Amino acid sequence: MSYENKYLFCIIEEPSYQTFGSMRIGNREGEVHTLSFKDLGCVMSSTSLSEPKINRKNLIAHQKVIEKVINDYTVLPIRFGTIASSAEEVRNLLMKRYHEFKNMLRAMDNKVEMGLKVFWIDINSILTEIANSDRKLKELKEKLIKKKNFSLNEKIDFGEKVKEALDKKREKEVQEIIQPLRNQNIDYVMNSIVSDSMVMNSAFLIDKRQEPDFDDRVAGLSDKYKDRYQFKYIGPSPPYNFVNLYIRWGGMKEERN
Repeated sequence: MSYENKYLFCIIEEPSYQTFGSMRIGNREGEVHTLSFKDLGCVMSSTSLSEPKINRKNLIAHQKVIEKVINDYTVLPIRFGTIASSAEEVRNLLMKRYHEFKNMLRAMDNKVEMGLKVFWIDINSILTEIANSDRKLKELKEKLIKKKNFSLNEKIDFGEKVKEALDKKREKEVQEIIQPLRNQNIDYVMNSIVSDSMVMNSAFLIDKRQEPDFDDRVAGLSDKYKDRYQFKYIGPSPPYNFVNLYIRWGGMKEERN
């Protein structure tokens, strides 16, 4: 069985050979190490796989390696499941994209990602607020209640109007939450909302030196809105939401989620 394929984790600035312990993706444990071109290093391990299964165990193994590396390096995370056919293919990638990777590393230098999810504690009270504050929605609800027997289309129409009002409320409240967290040195992205009770699903890119101040701001918001919102705050993490390298052999593109 051949283990010549190389599983890629991330790009770092490192001119010499370094090791980061071992990991298991699939059915084989392998040493994680760097392969370098000039002062760029690709963190990788040998594998017999050509396409690893996307499952929780493998995803966690992939993330743990990158999270270990970020303790000592600025990293450019590579998308899960990226495999090169040989060490030479990896070296050629570093050589051809050297200046692009260097510029990206410079942009991410000393940066970490902080994740913040915010939820309404009581979604029913939020819906009541909407019903009481939106005159047209309130009138439509009362009309449907009086009618008693209403059609499926009327139900759908009412549900869509409630969703529209909920989205508007969410947008307004997101601005109130995010304003104290913003400054000229902080970038952020908003990810998809996955439930009605979720207000905000965000990731912030901050300088490591700003982390204590940012922590204090989030804690202040959590205390201020403790009766209205639940805050889920995670980090520091690699900048997955700001750099996610999707490498196609023969070319490379950077994806920003």
